[in-house]
Amino acid sequence: MTSSGGSEGPRAAAERIISDNSVTVRMGDLQFDLPCKEQLAYFVGLGILTALEVIDWPVALAIAVGHELARSNHSKSLREFGEALEQA
Repeated sequence: MTSSGGSEGPRAAAERIISDNSVTVRMGDLQFDLPCKEQLAYFVGLGILTALEVIDWPVALAIAVGHELARSNHSKSLREFGEALEQA
């Protein structure tokens, strides 16, 4: 099975999609993988609501952790789906 992007397999395509949804920041020898712009905006908005005391910081922290766990689980599922397609 060939994809429209060339000889890229399903696993590589899944990894490309995951990496396209993140921003890599390099500072010297350090590398930070940040969420995509939309997710960064989400976290900034959550921070602003916390700073304005619209929501309490423990609630904001719980929301942020839950959001990140859901994103991480989505990425894991996408990787596993790509691996399953390669094995098929």
